[in-house]
Amino acid sequence: MKAKGKRNLSTVIYGLLIGTVNGLLGSGGGIVAVLALKRMGFDQKSAQQNAVAIILPITVFSAALYLMRGNVMLSDALPYIPTGILGAIIGSFIIKKISPKVLRVAFGIFMVYAGIRLLMR
Repeated sequence: MKAKGKRNLSTVIYGLLIGTVNGLLGSGGGIVAVLALKRMGFDQKSAQQNAVAIILPITVFSAALYLMRGNVMLSDALPYIPTGILGAIIGSFIIKKISPKVLRVAFGIFMVYAGIRLLMR
């Protein structure tokens, strides 16, 4: 298989995995997206920034499906949206000032912390 064909197949597989994990776990697909993008040759910052761009439409689509099916009440989520947007703005400014190595370590620590919390509940 040619290199471009392998890349296209990897993109399809990663896309399906990202969407499935995101649909099951909330925004968990972002973690998969970062890891996938790094495997595709992106540096840490670019992988994390692009993961946000990938996850946004997937998350909006998942949320719309949950809302249409009556699994989620918008009134339950609404209080978190303004501060979540503010946090996203703050994060987008902070990422410019953090070295890729520090960002990679912070990402790894967060993943370990999240995994331990999930296992301990």
